[in-house]
Amino acid sequence: MKIHRSLDKGTLLGLALAAGGICGGLLLEGGTLREILQPTAAIIVLGGTIGATLVGQPFGVFLGACRQLGRLFFDEDADLPEAVRQMSGYAAKARRNGIVSLEKDIAGLEGSFLKKALNLAVDGTEPQEIRRMMELEVTLEESRREAEARVLEAAGGYAPTIGIIGAVLGLIQVMKHLDNIQEVGKGIAVAFVATIYGVGLANVVLLPAAAKMRAKAQGRQRASELLLEGVIGIAEGLNPRLVEAKLEAFLDQRPVAPAPAAEAAKVTPRQPAPGA
Repeated sequence: MKIHRSLDKGTLLGLALAAGGICGGLLLEGGTLREILQPTAAIIVLGGTIGATLVGQPFGVFLGACRQLGRLFFDEDADLPEAVRQMSGYAAKARRNGIVSLEKDIAGLEGSFLKKALNLAVDGTEPQEIRRMMELEVTLEESRREAEARVLEAAGGYAPTIGIIGAVLGLIQVMKHLDNIQEVGKGIAVAFVATIYGVGLANVVLLPAAAKMRAKAQGRQRASELLLEGVIGIAEGLNPRLVEAKLEAFLDQRPVAPAPAAEAAKVTPRQPAPGA
């Protein structure tokens, strides 16, 4: 299955608009960018947020989240229509020459998920067992991505509080110079820059990044489910046209909002059997 990799214009545009809106508002109020460019505040917020996140999250998961954070600037879209055609071709070949004839095609595959699933099918594994094994792999991958998204959410929760700590530290220094009221006013303004950094880091970068990470993981899961259904159809010996029609349903899927808890909890009353 082909993967198209390109810059994520949404992420870049969103960051540019957020930074432009904040800085533009500051300038319209008569401020200057120099007022919010405080290296000390940045060190406090970044260092404190990273440290708190490391304390609260496993180190391996933290590193995984950092790697995924870098990938958010790129789109890696699976070519689902091409995948449908590919699986339909495999189904036609397996139906015509036998499923063992796919061994040469499997050797040239790059994706480990499809290669593993097809190998199981060629080895004569029952379709139900293939589904169970590959669904377990999809679930584990989803759990890893969810854990990494929670790392960013946790960091987004710590950042504003670390910003407040930075502001308090700045105010402590200001209180040492109460004899010069003019300097006190300037010092208070500088002290609150750490709060801006903390709130901005959380709500412009970390929390939105966690949401996008989940969205990208959902797309990868959808592609894996398409491939799995194709392999199951091949293992069951389905007609290639039926396999293609089955997989085309994945091309029109849209995210469905979860039902409210109250609705999900409702139980449809069982209808009495005729003559009861």
